[in-house]
Amino acid sequence: MADDLFAVPRLAAVYDALEPAVRDDLEPYVAMVAEFKAERVLDVGCGTGELACLLAGLGIDVIGVDPAAASLEVAKGKEFAEKVSWIHGDATTLPELQVDLAVMTGNVAQVFLTDEEWAATVAGILKALKPGGRFIFETRDPAYKAWEQWAEWTRESTYREVLLPSGETVANWGELTRVDLPYVSFRGTYVFSSDGAVLTSDSTLWFRERDQVSLDGFVVDEVRDAPDRPGMEFVFVARSADNVRWAVRDMTGFVST
Repeated sequence: MADDLFAVPRLAAVYDALEPAVRDDLEPYVAMVAEFKAERVLDVGCGTGELACLLAGLGIDVIGVDPAAASLEVAKGKEFAEKVSWIHGDATTLPELQVDLAVMTGNVAQVFLTDEEWAATVAGILKALKPGGRFIFETRDPAYKAWEQWAEWTRESTYREVLLPSGETVANWGELTRVDLPYVSFRGTYVFSSDGAVLTSDSTLWFRERDQVSLDGFVVDEVRDAPDRPGMEFVFVARSADNVRWAVRDMTGFVST
């Protein structure tokens, strides 16, 4: 289930306005799409479609999938959105696809809070990739202990007011609500000037050590540092193990191919 920030239409509509005007965090993914010469890309948890539309504008065939219909509606209104195939769902409900590369940006890889949820997501992505296709995603390095900085989040320290394109102002702040490692939870509050509506969105992230990130069916080629947040994240570059084939049954039982 998507957080309210992405699933509630009024919050999804202001998400981009509350993000930095220049999305430096997306540039490494654009570069890796070019590096691996990917022509067809699957953006898992595409949200409001910033990366998907950016890639589509560069001539990449992009499929964006997200469980939050409200975020997809925002995405569909952006430049180059008509060039993207949008899917309401998640990696476990994808139609038949054959993509060169799958990406998962931001905190998406950390919103799956059980081994079963993560394994099902990885399996869905593996199925969507061509043999030898790549899966690239980021997850925060727990050694950085981001929650210790977030512990200083209060209404006073994070409060801001943002003028929306509509002319309305939204006030926003964040607060750390719970640390129960490896899980960390926080809440965003949003107050709209037009009617005084107060909406909140709660999030929980799973912080895993590098060797705790399971990727059945993949070979991890490398784990990079995040250029925009050095020392804070692992960026996994994994490749579907195309030299591994399911056993096939013959008259005597199962044999390897």
